[in-house]
Amino acid sequence: MIPFRVSLRPGVAISEQVVYAATRAIVAGQLRAGDPFPSVRALSRELKINPNTAHKVITQLLNDGLLESQPGIGTVVAALPGSTATQRTDLLGQQIEELVVEAKRLSIPLEDVTSAIERHWNRLSSKTQGGESE
Repeated sequence: MIPFRVSLRPGVAISEQVVYAATRAIVAGQLRAGDPFPSVRALSRELKINPNTAHKVITQLLNDGLLESQPGIGTVVAALPGSTATQRTDLLGQQIEELVVEAKRLSIPLEDVTSAIERHWNRLSSKTQGGESE
């Protein structure tokens, strides 16, 4: 069982989508430090993706410092020691840039973008018990 959801969409590399979903789960606290992460084989089987793609996902998450390999245990979620709000926000840098580029392309004012983000934040926070805070 994969501990996060992936909604695959065309036009974006599968590995990028899985990395994003896993990163989001870690940042949101769905996956916590020390939690086991699926093996290449399990990831490939559960998501019905090529094992090479699953390997690429795990390698990227290891390189990003979100996972660590522990001998005799396997791959687990890494502790983000002393991570500040800025460091956690930096994990979303690519997605934030994509959002900004798309908003500018559509001529959406910054105020409307921040308002939309706030609405989504509040909606998701109300679904969790107390929400995530910085």
